[in-house]
Amino acid sequence: MQKTFSEAEYAGKKKLTRRDRFLSDLEQLTPWTLLEAQIAPFYADNTGKRGRPSIGLPRMLRLYVVQQCFGLSDEGTEDAVYDSQAIRGFV
Repeated sequence: MQKTFSEAEYAGKKKLTRRDRFLSDLEQLTPWTLLEAQIAPFYADNTGKRGRPSIGLPRMLRLYVVQQCFGLSDEGTEDAVYDSQAIRGFV
């Protein structure tokens, strides 16, 4: 998949921000597969049903972690994903 201009620019930057380092550490320290396995029985997946398809569990879990770590509302989390390349890459 081809990178966007913002992804290419972000990849070329020299300095890592505190947010980049924090999310990188969080990525490495969190047992994602274990958490996903524990949550999966309770996660409502509406594949094959009417309406908008649900967001996959791994992405939704990461969105929730970002929301809790940065103290964001639902709308704030959505805005942060659009505004921050670091958060977008993590999610």
